[in-house]
Amino acid sequence: MSPSSSRLARTGRRHGHGHRHGHGHFVGTYGLLVLTVLLFLLFSVLLPGTFPTLDNVSSILSGQSIPAILALGVTIPIASGKFDLSIGYALGLAHVMVLFLIVEKGWPWPLACLTVVAGGALVGAVNGAIVEFARIDAFIATLGTGSMMYAVTGWVTDGSRIVPGPDGLPAAFTDLYDARFLGLPVPAFYVLGLVVLLWLVLERLPFGRYLYVIGSNPRAAEIIGIPTHRYSVYAFACSGTVVGFAGVLLAAQQQIGNPSVGLDYLLPAFVGALLGSTAIRPGRANAIGTLVAVTVLAVGLAGIGQLGAQFWATPLFNGATLLLAVGLAGYSARRRLRTDAAAADDGATGTGTGTGTGTGSGAGTGTL
Repeated sequence: MSPSSSRLARTGRRHGHGHRHGHGHFVGTYGLLVLTVLLFLLFSVLLPGTFPTLDNVSSILSGQSIPAILALGVTIPIASGKFDLSIGYALGLAHVMVLFLIVEKGWPWPLACLTVVAGGALVGAVNGAIVEFARIDAFIATLGTGSMMYAVTGWVTDGSRIVPGPDGLPAAFTDLYDARFLGLPVPAFYVLGLVVLLWLVLERLPFGRYLYVIGSNPRAAEIIGIPTHRYSVYAFACSGTVVGFAGVLLAAQQQIGNPSVGLDYLLPAFVGALLGSTAIRPGRANAIGTLVAVTVLAVGLAGIGQLGAQFWATPLFNGATLLLAVGLAGYSARRRLRTDAAAADDGATGTGTGTGTGTGSGAGTGTL
């Protein structure tokens, strides 16, 4: 085969690969978003009188705001390759502590909320320090600290609920969850603001790039001078801050301190974060992907609930979706590695071809 024929063949293969990659890239990036739209249209057709209404949309936004915030919090340590299993216990402790400080200790609600959020950051930093400096696997470490937080929750509440007095809670505090803005629940705007903030941090600032490098190759991160231990602790601390904020919102929503609340939010948070890593930026945890994943889960749960599904349908849906999310996340990561390797091979082939052509032309000119 002549050199020109070889170049044509290689060019054809690259074009074919690029065409297939283009379709795969679109599906991987926007497939989950398209699925959200299709699910909403499907349930709107099946439930025309109840599903495509402003009341239903408001209910979905309000009811899924806390799981969405938790999922965004989980996204941060996942970006660094770590998992925080203590978030469910931390959420329960945070919401109990807010009500304990307001109802039992008489603290002003702003001070109680700020204290709990700061405590969440501290707990997250402790988790990160145990993982990084005690060299304990993140699963084991956060499961252990989570169990300890559950014990603290039981100690604070003595196993019973914290119920406000006859005057109830301050209206300004409950408005943190109940208020509306532009006709929509205020918590939806908390979620949107947090998504924007995390997008800026993870995608546009060195902090986020460092976390992605640490998550993909900790050894390489150390070699290039990234303080991996410190940034991993930062990731856990940021996650704890978000969980503390979610605990404040849960307290404003529930208005009763229930020591058993919290663990039910663990699975949906991880489903949202892991499923979100297959969208928008496939193969890596990202804030916008998490938001899309939480949205598709919220639409799906609302739809099957209005169709009359039994109570066990929700944990079944979450569990099955978690398995699917983990599988898709692994596939997306492997596919991204293959795509990067193929791009590198194409670049090397192109460099070799260009070098060979230039040498041949120069030799021929010298002979003439």
